Amino acid sequence: MRWKCVCTYDGTDFEGWQSQANRQGVQDHLEDRIATTFKRFIRIHGCSRTDAGVHARGQVFHFDADWTHGAECLQKAINSRLDLAVQILSISPVEDTFHARYSVRQKRYRYYFQLHPSSPFDYRYVWAFQGKHFDIKAIEDVLPLFVGEHDFRGFAGHVLSGENTIKQLTCAQILEEDGRYVIETIGSGYLYRMMRMIVGACVMCGYGKINKNFIRRRLNLENLSIPIVTAPAQGLFLEEIYY
Repeated sequence: MRWKCVCTYDGTDFEGWQSQANRQGVQDHLEDRIATTFKRFIRIHGCSRTDAGVHARGQVFHFDADWTHGAECLQKAINSRLDLAVQILSISPVEDTFHARYSVRQKRYRYYFQLHPSSPFDYRYVWAFQGKHFDIKAIEDVLPLFVGEHDFRGFAGHVLSGENTIKQLTCAQILEEDGRYVIETIGSGYLYRMMRMIVGACVMCGYGKINKNFIRRRLNLENLSIPIVTAPAQGLFLEEIYY
């Protein structure tokens, strides 16, 4: 039987989603606790490999295992063994054709930043920096350039050999919530550090270090040798997966 699971986690103390040799990935933590539940190791398959320090409100994974006590009981059994920084929000049986990674249609990410110092209670979840001479409108103006189908090679930390760098964003907007700003995107897929580099480029625009023309040229792969900022991990949240 195949189980689809939606989980949330604080990524601060994990080395990303993917399994690590030192067993410090979120995947490792979940697999260890699921193994305790089933009394055997079970491999789980996630929808997205979030970086170290990145958080998730809607990470999806699946695994195959026989369980006769119902989904609600399974969710409680696994959650009772998890660290407080990780929680399964829902578990449901799905067809064997479902795959957490390969069945994805779109992913929604949000990045939080603020133009004033953070407090001890939120510094793990927001990029806080000095807002003097910062132009939010510049970000509003540049974000629509990312919407559509583009080769995002210029906004990737590392591209694997043979990797498809053409992705489509259907949404790229900035919102204001509770005294901080949120850059939200929805896309068919994301390259390594792509969202963080998009945010970093937007912040550079806000400070006037680059402009819309720079972004246009970057999307056309014309100025790849010029470095752009990669936003720190703690402000990034994987919000939702669409199937």
